[in-house]
Amino acid sequence: RFLIKGGLAGAAVYVAYDQGLLGSGTEGAEALKKAKETLPPTIQEWTNYLGWEVRAAQLPSTPKFDFSVSDSWNKGVHRVMSALSVAPTRACEYTVESWKYVKDLVK
Repeated sequence: RFLIKGGLAGAAVYVAYDQGLLGSGTEGAEALKKAKETLPPTIQEWTNYLGWEVRAAQLPSTPKFDFSVSDSWNKGVHRVMSALSVAPTRACEYTVESWKYVKDLVK
């Protein structure tokens, strides 16, 4: 059982790597575009093979994503770096405020 699960996990990682999902943001966007083009005909082919009657109107449309992985990644990196660059200044400000608060409590 363990070997089967390990083999399936390894195969999934290999397929993800082979399709470019583990690469850069542009490779991931290309893989998503390829999946959008391939998925509806594949679903139709399998439903015909299995004998299920599925009309095109019954299939939900593929979601439209106006989402750039690389832009989101870059925004996240910029925010983290901004927070890290401001952290020492903020720590000093909070320390001064906490000392004032403690002094007021002691009085």
